[in-house]
Order: sequence, then structure tokens, then C-alpha cells
Amino acid sequence: MDTTLAGTHGSLAVRETVNPSATHLVVVAHGYGEHGGRYPHVIEELVANGATVVTPDHHGHGESDGERVHVADIDEYVTDLHTVVGWARERHPGLPVVLVGHSMGGMIATRYAQTHRADLSVLVLSGPLVGLDAGIYALMEMDPLPEIPIDPAVLSRDPAVGAAYAADPLVWHGPFKKPTLRAFAAAVDAISAGPGFGDLPTLWLHGEGDALVPLAVVRPVMDRLRGDVFEEKVYPGAAHEIFNETNKDEVLADMTAFIRANLP
Repeated sequence: MDTTLAGTHGSLAVRETVNPSATHLVVVAHGYGEHGGRYPHVIEELVANGATVVTPDHHGHGESDGERVHVADIDEYVTDLHTVVGWARERHPGLPVVLVGHSMGGMIATRYAQTHRADLSVLVLSGPLVGLDAGIYALMEMDPLPEIPIDPAVLSRDPAVGAAYAADPLVWHGPFKKPTLRAFAAAVDAISAGPGFGDLPTLWLHGEGDALVPLAVVRPVMDRLRGDVFEEKVYPGAAHEIFNETNKDEVLADMTAFIRANLP
């Protein structure tokens, strides 16, 4: 089922894949410049393991309204995600909620966990953008901002992933915008100053070779936030999109096993 919900910047496009025998609900927050429709194999695996899955497009992304990839404030995305989670919980009352966030979606999911802890039973973060390297801060100071789009080749060791990304009309193929980079920096500061994960079971997944969100800038933040039930998996040689990597079957198995083990 596809539907739209009222968000902070117009309509939010939401996809729902129902498992009639679901034991839990999974909401997936996608990354910068992409959309929730890029992960059908992830949805299939989650459904096969007992989930009903909801995959919204963030505002300014995919089929949702809003200026393309213009991020004014990450907390607006958190507000939109809260709307989506509330809608999903009304449709599937009583099911525990698992939030999966990738990249910028991991940033949003982390802020969500910090501000709406009571909504969640399990949190999964894939290459979460919770730290920025020096290059991003240097880029923010440039005027005009260089037109440097994301290189599809750095997403995965599987060249087919980059080719599909480059050909996808719903993906943003242009450069970053300065307000977006500033919003990322502000969100990183807010996450670092915010509460840790406490008793929320959290799985952190990261590619060792991630060039977009380097492991080295994320680890100090995750070490500070880690709570009582915290597990990390770092995949040797893997790039940024670990759900689309050559070892994606291993990654998905690790994720579904953690979810199963930590559902209430």
C-alpha cells in the first residue's frame, strides 16, 4: 500500500508492506539524496522475519514534497518520522516498533531515539551520519560551494549498485547545498550533547571502508551514546551502503537476528 501523510513541508510519500502475521513493525529511514524505494530486498528480508515494514520518503526526497535535498533542520525530519510512526502504530496497534536508519536516516533515527525513546523497542543504525570529517567543515566555508555530487562508485563494491543509483530518477544527482551541510553540523552537535541510548537495544552496523561517513568520525560519538544493550558490527572492506554491499546477506542476517533477540 502507498499513501501520503501531512508533513512539515507538504505531503510525505509512505510505502507499507504488510505481513499478516507480523510480530513487530519496522520503520526504515533512508539516507540523503535517495528514497525508501531503493531497498526492496531489505523489506523482503524483514517481512520474511516477521515484520510489517513502513518506508517513508523524507521531505525533499523521492516522491515526497519539499525542495530537493534542502535540509533546514534535522529535527523537522524527526517530526515527520514521528508522524509516520504514529500512523503506523495506529494501523498496527500493539506491535513493538523497530527503527532502522541509514546514513542521514541514521542521524534522524538517533535524534528520534533521543527525543521519542518511548516509541521504540529496537534501534538499528547503518553507517549513521552522527559525525563529520574535517572535509565537510571545510566545504561549508567555501563560497560558492563547489558542485560535488556523491560519487556512485563509493556506495558499494558491487558496481551494479552504483549504476542503478546513477540511473534512478528519484535520486538527487546534484551537489550538496550549504544549508544542508550546516543542518548536518548542527545535528551532529545536538546528538553529541543529547542523551545516550540507555536501555534501548541498539545495533550499529558500519562498513570499514566507508568513505562517505568514515568509521573514525562516527566511533567517538557511538562510544559516548552506547547504552545497556549495544552491539556493533564493522564489516571489513565494505563501503557505505552495507545493505547493498557484496556481503549484504550477512548484514541482513545480523540485523534480523538482533531484532529477534531484542524484541519485547
